[in-house]
Formats: sequence, structure tokens, C-alpha cells
Amino acid sequence: MSDRKQLSIGMNILGLGGHQAAWRLGEVPSTSINNPDYYVNIAKISERGTLDAIFLADGPQLGGDVAKGPAGRPEPTILLTAVAAATTHIGVISTLSTTYNEPYNLARRVASVDQISSGRAAWNLVTNAGDGAAQNFGLDEAPLHVSRYDRAAEFAEVVIKLWDSWEDDAILGDWKGGHYADPAKVHEINHHGRFFSVKGPLNVSRSPQGRPVIFQAGGSEGGKAVGSRYADAIFCTQTTLEAGIEFYNEMKTRARAWGRNPDHLKIMPGISTVVGSTEEEAERRREYLDSFEGNRGLIAQIAGRIGIKPEELDIDAPLPWDKLDDLTPPEKGSHGFFEAQIKLAQAENLTVRQLARHIRSGHRLVVGAPEQIADTIEEWFRAGAADGFNLMPDAFPSGAEIFVDHVVPILRKRGIFRHEYTGTTLREHLGLPKPVSQFAAGAAEAIRA
Repeated sequence: MSDRKQLSIGMNILGLGGHQAAWRLGEVPSTSINNPDYYVNIAKISERGTLDAIFLADGPQLGGDVAKGPAGRPEPTILLTAVAAATTHIGVISTLSTTYNEPYNLARRVASVDQISSGRAAWNLVTNAGDGAAQNFGLDEAPLHVSRYDRAAEFAEVVIKLWDSWEDDAILGDWKGGHYADPAKVHEINHHGRFFSVKGPLNVSRSPQGRPVIFQAGGSEGGKAVGSRYADAIFCTQTTLEAGIEFYNEMKTRARAWGRNPDHLKIMPGISTVVGSTEEEAERRREYLDSFEGNRGLIAQIAGRIGIKPEELDIDAPLPWDKLDDLTPPEKGSHGFFEAQIKLAQAENLTVRQLARHIRSGHRLVVGAPEQIADTIEEWFRAGAADGFNLMPDAFPSGAEIFVDHVVPILRKRGIFRHEYTGTTLREHLGLPKPVSQFAAGAAEAIRA
């Protein structure tokens, strides 16, 4: 596998760390979640390690228990504008919902960050399943799964059309002749569909990377259909190598069925890390963080992901398989998180406690020395289970610093991660070609190529 392209790695900034109790380490003030300097610092650490991007998960509701840890933060596109201004290379990825946004406004916000960052912006496309978000937008409950993803598919189509509405060379800048832009290269999109009617064009011109990168997070049938058709990268939840390989091959096959080059769809599972100088030190760090949560916190983590009441779980017993509705994911919950935990519990016959110790933030947890972290990353990459990873360290900033200073050098030595940036845009970091505007002459032929 030595001829494979190099890894892509994103840094997912979850609160003050991927562990719910990270804030209790006191590494940074508890109010840092609202301070742009906190995010800028992590972005600069990540940029020092030549990582591809920083990633902000987000939702249009206050998530989590405010009594137990930091919750909420500033709107991601606004926050990442500050990060982009303070960095030079690292990509900036905003999570924005198709359920509670409109295509034109979202397209404009992300395109604006793309311009401000000189081509380093991305949109992580998600839908929202919980009733909490719906009730912030005048609804009693969340739309059903099928309609959410039908809307998401059309939403993505409209946003891409808007980003393509300016061709690369539309701006002439002919100040002597008085011609600012070529009207023939600025296009109305005139979209009329089931959910949206949008005239266009966008009022933000095309960026150096053509259009912002699209990530997609969602492992349901609807999510996989949208991601394989429209996304440039998939943020996924696989927890076993076998499941990772299966998902990787499925998504590449789906992309090919849409007429896409499967190499232009990057598969990036989430990976949570606890790193120590030795495996024993890493285990002590994990145990210390877990001690703040206790059994109740571990149970709540699993219950929330599989859609079951906490009182129906016994910490030292297997999952109650008879109560999981024939292993059907809950309608108002993440199908990807559900399947990831169920498959891991089944494959290794885990108790609730053991399952909680294998998964953090809904993703596979790896605990160990830097070499062990590098080993599992390399194994998945070379086995064809991942093109890269979205990293979720246990605590910030220490978890990011440990990874950059001790794991990245090992990956570089093994020849699977860059020593320096060779491009300036996020598409270049990811090894993705600059897209041609669908409205440009000869666009169909260029896209097929």
C-alpha cells in the first residue's frame, strides 16, 4: 500500500476536550469555550503539526447538561472567521444544519469564510433529529428522518449551484475600460424544487479553491446517499476495522455509481484519543477523567447513543438486546452512533462499562503511548478503512499538543503524513481537485474527467 496518498487529519474541537470531564482538569478557564483565543491556540498547535483542518461540531440548540460541563459556544462560521484570520494554512470546518437553515444564507456565510481564509473553508452538512432543536424553530418535534434527508439532498444541490454561480474568471477588474465582471460568467441558478425556489446568483464570488469543501456526517441510508453524491469527505463513526473497511468500500462504490471519481470522496472516521508517554500513563489519565463521571455518567453516555433509558442498563451487564427493537436505530437520534456502538458491543461481547471504555463522544477510543496511537491510525489507513481521521483528544490544549508533538512525528517517519504543507487551500491539503463551475463552458466534460 506504499503508493497510497497520505493521511488527512482534522482536529475536532469538542468543548474543552473530547471527554466530558475535561474542563475539570483546569487546563484553561471554564469560560474558554466562548473565547476565540482558545480556538486560535488549538488551531495554531494543529497548524504546527501540518494537520488539514480544525472542525467544529454544532447544533441549533443547547446540548449537554450545563450542570456537568461547558455547553454551547459562538456560531461556528463567525468563530472560524477569527481562527482563519489568525492562521495561514489550516482549514476551518463549520457544522451547519440543513434542517434549520436556508440554502442562500448558508451558502453566503460559508463562501464568506472561504474568501476571508483564501480558500480554507468547509461546510459539514448535517440534519438535526432531536425535538430540542425543532422547538427553537416553532415546531413541536423534529421532521421525520426521510423528509430531513430529502430536504438535505436538495439543500446541497442548491448550495453547490450558488457556489458555482460565479465562474473562476468572472471578475475582469478592467478599471481602464470600466468592466468589473463579465455578466456572462455570473449565473442565475433558477432552481425550483420540492423544498426550495432560489433564483441566484450568490452575492459572494468564487474563492481560490473554487468552492468550499463539503463534509457530511450521517451514517443512515439517507446520510450515505447525500454524502456519496454531494460531499467531498465523510466524517463517520466506525468502531471496528471490519466495519471501517465495509463502510469505506460501500461509500466508494456509491460515489462511483453517481458518476464520481471515488478518489475524490475522502472517508475520515472519528477517533478519540488519550495519549501518555507509556500505555500505563495513558490508562491512568483515562481513569482519572472517568472518575469524575462515575458509573452514572458512563451509563448516560451509552443510553443517549442507543436511545434507551439509563435505568434499563446495568453497568456490568451486556446491553439489553431484547429491548433494542430488533436493532432498529431510533428515529430521533443518530443512526451512525447507534450502529457504531451496537456493532462494537456485538463483536466483542462487551458490558456497558466496557463499551463506554471503548467509545468516547460516540467514536472509537484509542488509549496508549504515541506509538500505539500511530499503529492504529496506520493499520486503518493501510487496510483501506480510512483516508484520514477526525481527531478528538481527551482534553485541550494538552491532547492536541501531545498528538502534534509525539504522534505526528511517528506518522511522518512512517511516510504516511506530510512534513510540510504543499498547498494553501483545504482542497489541496485533502488532495482534492479544484472543481469546475457547472455553468462554465465545457463543465460537463471537465467534471467527468
